[in-house]
Amino acid sequence: QVQLVESGGGVVQPGGSLRLSCAGSGFTFSSYGMNWYRQAPDKERELVAFISGGTVRYSSVADSVKGRFAISRDDVKNIVYLQMLDLKPEDTAVYYCTFTSDLHEYRGQGTRVTVSS
Repeated sequence: QVQLVESGGGVVQPGGSLRLSCAGSGFTFSSYGMNWYRQAPDKERELVAFISGGTVRYSSVADSVKGRFAISRDDVKNIVYLQMLDLKPEDTAVYYCTFTSDLHEYRGQGTRVTVSS
């Protein structure tokens, strides 16, 4: 059974940092590209970062977080990370990871990030 479990969210002051984790199981984790999305109240979801699977590794982050967020993965532990620095109030959202297999998107339950003074 495919599972994605996010963790690491919380409440942080502006300028603070968090590292989110997404642990995958039930599939060949290393073979799949992984995404981090976020969704704020009353807003559409936003693709924050992507990292490829397989042997050729590349990644990208959204312009809105460039220079502050970084995505990485550990294919031994089956975890994808989202390192978030210099957090801003507009980063407040539920963050969740996804991957797609056979046109089906799998996603976790999400972890909430609140940036507030």
